[in-house]
Amino acid sequence: MGIIKAAKLIFDYVKRDEEEQVEEINRAIDNVTLDIKEGDFVAILGHNGSGKSTFAKHINGILMPTEGTVWISGMDTSDENQIWDVRRTAGMVFQNPDNQIIGNVVEEDVGFGPENIGVPTDEIWKRVDESLEAVGMTAYRMKSPNKLSGGQKQRVAIAGVMAMKPKCIILDEPTAMLDPNGRKEVIKTIRELNRKEGITVLLITHYMEEVVDADRVIVMDNGKIVMDNVPREIFSHVKELKGYRLDVPQVTELAYELSEAGLPLKKGILNMDELLEQLIPYMKKELKVSGEYDSKEKEQSGKEVQKWE
Repeated sequence: MGIIKAAKLIFDYVKRDEEEQVEEINRAIDNVTLDIKEGDFVAILGHNGSGKSTFAKHINGILMPTEGTVWISGMDTSDENQIWDVRRTAGMVFQNPDNQIIGNVVEEDVGFGPENIGVPTDEIWKRVDESLEAVGMTAYRMKSPNKLSGGQKQRVAIAGVMAMKPKCIILDEPTAMLDPNGRKEVIKTIRELNRKEGITVLLITHYMEEVVDADRVIVMDNGKIVMDNVPREIFSHVKELKGYRLDVPQVTELAYELSEAGLPLKKGILNMDELLEQLIPYMKKELKVSGEYDSKEKEQSGKEVQKWE
């Protein structure tokens, strides 16, 4: 069993009237089964309403299954006796960092979580130091969070989760409210935590460029898992992704359009270097043919000049 496992997970949002009678039932998660290995970087994609955020809230025990089971490091999230251990194991970072930052000073905010679970004072400050260093925010430890940029605030929120020493971090669209620079800061931080610290990362996003380096990409639609593979394989299916109302990375889109226009390019190109690697041989071939044509034209032109002379 991996660090995150779901078996036949179903979750219904139930709307009730004033008399607590059921008015409407909307199925947000529909029979989802998956297993995520410890140390993996997994991205979950899906349009609004696909069920990806609802699934994320099950991992941290914020929501409980209507049917089925979710385990975190072997712990059943619906077991009330284990819920705090579940939340120590799987930390959650939300869209808006302002909803998670409560301290007046950065270092106090990062230390709040460990203090809340009874970590000794000396250990708290050690964790604060390590977490701020890991996200590149040590220089801002005495600053007010209100004076930080969006990207910096989100890194502080991540540090606060890290100070709890989780094995896994779930990030629910952590860059949705950030500008491009802030998004780059946060994604770089997440990748380094995964690679250097070995922390399992579950990233929920709608920015395709953020997932090209993931170990695995899961696509959800109408509460179901409809695609599950490595990024290159997922982004090889451009038409299918568009059918699920998703975009693809810009360079992948360009490669796809060029391929549709007749260029012999491989599927699933993920970055500009790969695209250039595919295009340069073709361009050299075209230039060579063009050069030969130009040479023949010059030769013929020379003969015509001699003829008239």
